[in-house]
Amino acid sequence: MDPKAMLDRCETLMLDMDGTVLDLAFDNYVWHRLVPERYAHASGISVEAARDQLFAQYQALRGNLEWYCLDHWSDRLGMDMLELHRDVNHRIGYLPGAKEFLQTMRDHDIRVILVTNSHPDTLALKDEVTGLVEYFDSVYTSHGFGYVKESQEFWRALQDEVGFDAQTALMVDDTVSVLENADIYGVKMLVTVTRPDTTEPVRSGSDFEGVEAVADML
Repeated sequence: MDPKAMLDRCETLMLDMDGTVLDLAFDNYVWHRLVPERYAHASGISVEAARDQLFAQYQALRGNLEWYCLDHWSDRLGMDMLELHRDVNHRIGYLPGAKEFLQTMRDHDIRVILVTNSHPDTLALKDEVTGLVEYFDSVYTSHGFGYVKESQEFWRALQDEVGFDAQTALMVDDTVSVLENADIYGVKMLVTVTRPDTTEPVRSGSDFEGVEAVADML
């Protein structure tokens, strides 16, 4: 089904945050550049060595709750990760057309919920900068449930909380493994964002229907 047709049929719209509504360029800058630079300085090693060490740690935890947890990384790396994010919060911003999309959805008879793996402190900081939470009827985080979106436990917990109809629910996310788990759970309408980071090229190769930006569904 075409993404525009999905949106027309949708009763509950579930949107990811980073890479779907907000530009993933911020997160990629923080984790791929800023954290290695600060860690290298604190550890007295080269940035290249720091990046190698950190990327190995990232990969080991990817898809787990700890990967998304600022407290975990603050303890593990000996740095205040929230303060580090705050230092560059001027880089936080919407993806092209995303704010206008949210404004349009607010005027329609559709329940719009934010479904994110983001740590609550990161979510609060991004809301402070962008005001995105006001556009949603409700907000759900993996930390609130204790399970990441890449798990069936998350989707069962979300269903218990929201009571959505899987036949008329639409999930939009830039992470294929999240959409795969939503599909396994039974969510029928699934769309991937193919350009979650405006500094990188469009992604290809997903089996899911794709849009470069959520505004393309209008």
